[in-house]
Amino acid sequence: MSRQLFKSTLVVGGMTLISRVLGFIRDMLIAHIFGVNSATDAFFVAFKIPNFLRRLFAEGAFAHAFVPVLSDYKERGSKAALKQFIDKTAGTLSVFLLLITVVGVVAAPVLIMLLAPGFMWQGSQYELSVQLLQITFPYLFFIALVAFAGGILNAHGQFAIPALTPVFLNICMIAAAIWLAPLMDEPVTALAWGVFAAGIVQLLFQLPALMRLGLMPRLRLGFDDSGVKRIISLMLPAIFSVSVTQINLLLDTLIASFLTVGSVSWLYYSDRLVEFPLGILGLALGTVILPNLAKSHAAEDTAAFSNALDWGLRLVVLVGLPATIGLVLLAEPMLSTLFQYNEFGVSDVHFAGLSLKAYSLGLLGFILIKVLVPGFTSRGDMKTPVRYGVYAMIVSLGLNLALVFPLAHAGLALATSLGAFFNAVLLLRKLHKDKVYQPASGWWLFLVRVSLAGGVMAASLYYFVDATWWNDWSSTVRVINLVKWIGLGLAIYAVTLLVTGLRLKHLTGRMR
Repeated sequence: MSRQLFKSTLVVGGMTLISRVLGFIRDMLIAHIFGVNSATDAFFVAFKIPNFLRRLFAEGAFAHAFVPVLSDYKERGSKAALKQFIDKTAGTLSVFLLLITVVGVVAAPVLIMLLAPGFMWQGSQYELSVQLLQITFPYLFFIALVAFAGGILNAHGQFAIPALTPVFLNICMIAAAIWLAPLMDEPVTALAWGVFAAGIVQLLFQLPALMRLGLMPRLRLGFDDSGVKRIISLMLPAIFSVSVTQINLLLDTLIASFLTVGSVSWLYYSDRLVEFPLGILGLALGTVILPNLAKSHAAEDTAAFSNALDWGLRLVVLVGLPATIGLVLLAEPMLSTLFQYNEFGVSDVHFAGLSLKAYSLGLLGFILIKVLVPGFTSRGDMKTPVRYGVYAMIVSLGLNLALVFPLAHAGLALATSLGAFFNAVLLLRKLHKDKVYQPASGWWLFLVRVSLAGGVMAASLYYFVDATWWNDWSSTVRVINLVKWIGLGLAIYAVTLLVTGLRLKHLTGRMR
């Protein structure tokens, strides 16, 4: 089981790596062409809303409600029953999404007023945000259907196509920035049209894989279908339980809209860097572990269920710790190397660096949530993650109000990080208390080894790297030195692990 999980995670992680690298190229172009100003703030808000709803409904709530039900049909039912269930789910979801899309486009002025109220005092910025949101909002319709198709493919062990699909968002936005923006009266509008086109391209990309499985949906309404009803009943609480971090990030944007111009953009760029390891490891683990947990639960194999969670948690610690250290100690060098060109200046690197360090402190918490929530949702327990999500959001909101005054936008990022850890601790305690998760042997020795390796890596980077060097270097020299220090840090971490005796077999709990 662990070997198969590891291989599947490598596949998803590899495909996600391609997407994230293209995402960095996209963001470098945006920073280079558009800079940091009221127009980019307007776009990032307009893009964040449908992107937030995508994660909330599609990749978040829908995936956690749909995959367990789909696994039941796949394990216990016939192919005909599975196909009928998929058809009715597709038709019902399409009607629901179409309704939300129409409402979202019409209500765009109200949504901007609610989610970025600070823009109301900047008339042109508010109007531009509304226009951009009306263009980007239909992305939700297409990308939610992409998530639906991806759920079917993942449940059948086909992880590569869904994991590669996000690449096309970056390609479309890059193309729009280079070729469409110069033709527009307001250049940043091109990015919105790039997002719109990407939704269509991503959906078309996944259809051939569904056809090969013989599961290409024929849209049929199924509000009275028992399987569809189960999904709907599971989705309502899952909307909140799996998306607390995204809600907190949206609250960050809301409050940041009242701060100095550029705050929204600084948070965006720092969040993008944190999303790199979070996407590669967190998304890969969440994608792979959910269908495996659902399958183990359907087969009533409690040992396999607990072992899968244990493997996921060990991998989170093993990879998440050096990623956190690297992001904190190399925050400004990374931002300088990737974005400090033309319109993105030294002060932008500094301020984005502050929020990047704050977000980085919560990286382990963000990834842990992606592994722990499936431990509940795969068993049909949506209420517990919802309750803990409410607690975490209240804590984050309180910390937002407390930290925004002394730390400005960086305080918002720190509050989100602390809230994520609080949520993860509650989830882990509950799984252990209910004996759903039983830690395998050797955890303490594993933690000692990883902590020692992380400490040596941190000390080395702290001693040798001076962030002020980057400001005076050319882009080529920045890239060379950043690659050198990232490589050296990872090498130090890996060598220390090997010297202390850590081996791959320890990811499965066999510590002898």
